[in-house]
Amino acid sequence: MILKALSLLLWIIIELLVDRYVLQGIHGAFPKWRLFKLKAFAIFYWGCSAAVVAALLTGAYASFAGTGVRAGCLLATFLLLICKAVFIVFVFADDIRRKIVSNKKKNSQITTATSLQNTATTTETTAIATETTATEKIPRSEFLLKAGLLAAAVPLAAIKKAMPKGSYDYHVLYQTMYLPNLPKAFDGLRVGQISDIHSGSFYNKTAVLGGVEMLLKEKTDVIFFTGDLVNGEATEMTDYQDIFSKVKAPLGVFSTLGNHDYGDYGDWSNIVDKKRNHRDLIATHKNMGWDLLLNENRRLKVDGEEIGILGIENWSEYSRFPKYGRMDLATKNTDDLPVKLLLSHDPSHWRAEVLPKYPQIDAMFAGHTHGMQFGVRTEHFQLSPITYVYNEWAGHYQENMQQLYVNVGFGFVGLTGRVGILPEITIFTLKAGPDPSLPVS
Repeated sequence: MILKALSLLLWIIIELLVDRYVLQGIHGAFPKWRLFKLKAFAIFYWGCSAAVVAALLTGAYASFAGTGVRAGCLLATFLLLICKAVFIVFVFADDIRRKIVSNKKKNSQITTATSLQNTATTTETTAIATETTATEKIPRSEFLLKAGLLAAAVPLAAIKKAMPKGSYDYHVLYQTMYLPNLPKAFDGLRVGQISDIHSGSFYNKTAVLGGVEMLLKEKTDVIFFTGDLVNGEATEMTDYQDIFSKVKAPLGVFSTLGNHDYGDYGDWSNIVDKKRNHRDLIATHKNMGWDLLLNENRRLKVDGEEIGILGIENWSEYSRFPKYGRMDLATKNTDDLPVKLLLSHDPSHWRAEVLPKYPQIDAMFAGHTHGMQFGVRTEHFQLSPITYVYNEWAGHYQENMQQLYVNVGFGFVGLTGRVGILPEITIFTLKAGPDPSLPVS
């Protein structure tokens, strides 16, 4: 938490320094515009800068705002910083140009002064002339700075163009998960995970089918779906139920609910309609052949050995999200199982409840964050503004003997697309024994 606060403070300091430098660049780009020299403009400019900082703090800490609002604030701040960073490259280049021109003038003045002294010209007059010329300000290049302003708009245009392309750019990620107590019969078991379908956002059935086929080509033994089938209404699955009904696995497809699956964000005319919607959503899981786990568990059997698949309804650390999950019910009658795998939509559940209260959970599979659908993600590095909202937001995490994997989602919501954080299909290989990459305790 302290590290997060320090990094946020550093970001704010950088933001303010960048704003100061950007203001200099704006003055240089429009030297004849009196508007930019007025005190009112300076007040307006720094007011906007303060609003950006406020948005950053809102995105990172505001408990009164929903995740969509917080994510939007962080994303807006991040995008503005990218644009400003592009512009200040041009401002810096102009500063270097001015420095070079200034040095040339000074060297020329020194040479001239020396020559005049050697020819017995009045030294005092020369010195005054030299000093006056040396202190002349080199004007900024209007062309260079205006080009910088145009270039600063390029990232926004590029992101706008790339976002729709990222909507259906499905990627298969592979993860080996080591479980010390895994029975021999399950050693090498392949598990597929998808999350956050958000069918109400889809607009290309062919592309969605392509993603489902990518999952099926992996021929996994079992498949997990970790919540948010829809944006809010069960009817959103009408055009896509036939596609996701193809998601099958020899040992079954197990699913759970996310915060969007309860209709809490809809504008219902009465509570009866909302309850009917929820029943219809549960029926959709059943119609697709998915085993929906509502605060319950299943025993997965292979060659006479068993492990537990547990699933809870949505449970979040944050008060703005529902806490329908009941771990006491999900773990009931599972004490004899050597390995317990938990499906829980919100990754904040892991640190808030699973780690301190349920040490018997070997691994938890989550989604929810989407990685904000914006950022950078490679094999060894990932960065997204969502890191200021969630400690664990994408990929694999481990603390002591307990593990968490956060899938960044199959679909999208809010932003119509993705940049950098692409839709994910995760394929796990379960291995018996300790992780060889970890130090031996």
